Amino acid sequence: MSIRLEAAGPLCGEITVPGDKSISHRAVILGALAEGETFIEGFLDGEDCLSTVSCMRALGVDIDVDGTSVRVKGAGLDGLCEPENILDAGNSGTTARLLLGVLAGQPFYTVLTGDSSLRRRPMKRVTAPLKEMGARIIGRHQGGLLPLSVDGGKLSPLCYNSPVASAQVKSAVLLAGLFAAGETAVTEPAQSRDHTERMLAAFGASVKVDGRTVSVSGRPRLLGQVVRVPGDISSAAFFLVAASIVPGSDLILSNVGVNPTRTGILDVLAEMGANIEYVNRREESGEPVADIRVRHSALRGVEIGGEIIPRLIDELPVLAVAALFAAGETVVRGAEELRVKESDRIAAMTVELGALGADIKALKDGFIVRGGRPIAGAAVKSRGDHRVAMSLCIAALGAKGTVMLDSPDSIAVSYPDFLQTLHNLGALK
Repeated sequence: MSIRLEAAGPLCGEITVPGDKSISHRAVILGALAEGETFIEGFLDGEDCLSTVSCMRALGVDIDVDGTSVRVKGAGLDGLCEPENILDAGNSGTTARLLLGVLAGQPFYTVLTGDSSLRRRPMKRVTAPLKEMGARIIGRHQGGLLPLSVDGGKLSPLCYNSPVASAQVKSAVLLAGLFAAGETAVTEPAQSRDHTERMLAAFGASVKVDGRTVSVSGRPRLLGQVVRVPGDISSAAFFLVAASIVPGSDLILSNVGVNPTRTGILDVLAEMGANIEYVNRREESGEPVADIRVRHSALRGVEIGGEIIPRLIDELPVLAVAALFAAGETVVRGAEELRVKESDRIAAMTVELGALGADIKALKDGFIVRGGRPIAGAAVKSRGDHRVAMSLCIAALGAKGTVMLDSPDSIAVSYPDFLQTLHNLGALK
């Protein structure tokens, strides 16, 4: 199925983007491992987070989902049960990798799989340290690809120097560390998003942060919490770029999480000359939150690389779109992680934006965009990747003519109402 995308006008008004995907996943998992009930407000009821709910239910946890409100009746640290069937993480890398950390500490056998896309994504970065802790994990490519069987329990603490800055790797090791007597630590080459350590502390774990090293003490007593999930900056990113590139736009995004480990998109857009301001900064459930106003402005090309990459890795596809409308050249390097997401996002954005007439060149670890060249309507492919699909929708807002996007269903993974929101703002015909 294909959909027709035609630009209509500026984006004006106020919207609330869906709850943060990363925080929603973690709230369900930690709520399941806690004693008592956890109440989650603002939960992202997209397919990825519902995969986490489904897996935790299969492990014996009582979870009630009512739209964006979720109640988790905690099983406690030792209360999970051996599942009767194979656990399915769907398309969710976060579900698979974080769950591997939890399963590594369980005294029972589990098999974990996912859809065809997830079965191609690398898991050895997680399974290698978990094996060092004592978990027995067997699967394709020497335990590097799903499906994976996990025979857990009897873990030892670990001081792990991660070769990649990855919140999923860090979180998997820290979650496994909950089941090991002693202190487990993870050191990263650059800081990744810190939602796990923030939430572990909120639930009662003993967490220490020393520069790029995070440690957790094993066998804590976790207690159920009320978690208010802010809007996802990764979802807000599409509208930040859209309002920046469409003349006449003046948009307010309310209740957006502005955790400094996630705001690379805001830093880069500001460097590009975007007109962005924070309103009503505050903190909710241990996470910084703000309303963000963004207005159309003239953008300029920039160089993106180094330590900022982990802070905006998911936003790089839509930053490629922003670069199309920026004067000069935008260069992204050090983002080879894009090659192993839901799709090869470097190849996807290069080919699909090129089909619209963009001057974009793929690099091994990024891309180069020469902005200011008009783009036109064409047929493009989502490649089953929600962020590629939404980025192409934003590109269509600046194209002359009709853009035909195939297979937009993947958008439901993280933002089920994305297209309707664009229509409601008057951006699409």
